[in-house]
Amino acid sequence: MNLYRDQGVVLRTIKLGETDRIISFLTQGHGKVRAVAKGVRKSGSRFGGRLEPTSHVALQCYRGRELDVVTQVETIDANRALREHYGCLTHAISMLEATDQVAQEREANPALYRMLVGALRTLAENPNPLVSSAFFWKLLSLEGFHPLLDACARCGDEEGPFVAFDLEEGGVLCAACGRFSGRRIDTDTLQLVRRILGGDLRGALAEPPGPITVATERLALTSLEHHLERRLRSAALL
Repeated sequence: MNLYRDQGVVLRTIKLGETDRIISFLTQGHGKVRAVAKGVRKSGSRFGGRLEPTSHVALQCYRGRELDVVTQVETIDANRALREHYGCLTHAISMLEATDQVAQEREANPALYRMLVGALRTLAENPNPLVSSAFFWKLLSLEGFHPLLDACARCGDEEGPFVAFDLEEGGVLCAACGRFSGRRIDTDTLQLVRRILGGDLRGALAEPPGPITVATERLALTSLEHHLERRLRSAALL
């Protein structure tokens, strides 16, 4: 059938003509969907402000050859708090952009959908920069690039100490292998990344802002951009 219903998060919008927009959604059952919202830029549009980036919506679309057409939208969670705080918005936009880069059109990825919905909700409740960093690390893991954190990615040494993180090798390096390569990483930063990926996200988000959290954020962003093979445009705002 050409008409379908789903739930999705608005990833980005692009102006089309005088009154329309192309909306990119990450949906629960249809993967990434690009659809036209007709008349959305008119005053009094029936869609109103429901189709803004970060919004979590229930939608009905008519399937088209290249672009679908949005015919109905209901708000599940507007995530308004994210758009009212500049710091939250910049981190939310970075997560949306990263998702837009890895999601495949019309290929369902329920795990990515759940992860994005949860990350946006967490960021709205706890405006902590580590939320987006944790999202980047978990996104890498979901895409098959889980970093090796408990043994040297080059020689396999499990004793440590681990002094560097190599983007090409995809993990930490021991003192011998990391003497002249990789990015420096201290023990506390490594431990924080382990907590994020090891199931202690709540505890990691309680870490007070400081050099450790900043280093974790930078390493997460650099690792993600390395595997995407492109810079995130929103990275300049972080």
